[in-house]
Amino acid sequence: MTSCEAGIEPAFCLDHGMTISLYYKDPEGNFVELQSDVFSNWKLSTEYMRTSPELAENPIGVFFNSARVYDTFKSGTEFRPLERSIRAGDFVPNPIPSIGLPA
Repeated sequence: MTSCEAGIEPAFCLDHGMTISLYYKDPEGNFVELQSDVFSNWKLSTEYMRTSPELAENPIGVFFNSARVYDTFKSGTEFRPLERSIRAGDFVPNPIPSIGLPA
């Protein structure tokens, strides 16, 4: 059983470029972040953080709909092309969640 099937939905999800993060809200309103390293290599992640024009332009990352991403992955799409699609904005939720960041 997945967390979604158990009724545990993330409050929002972000692809930060070097990591993919799912944020959950606890009963007191605090966010808990579960994060996965995209590169699985600290040297590559560090290089991305220092040199990526994409990260410099958008340091927060791209919001994505985790249920749609999960369904796409389960249908057979491999991770690398799926991750590129997330970064391209193909899975942006509507509406984009408000997370309290300044405009």
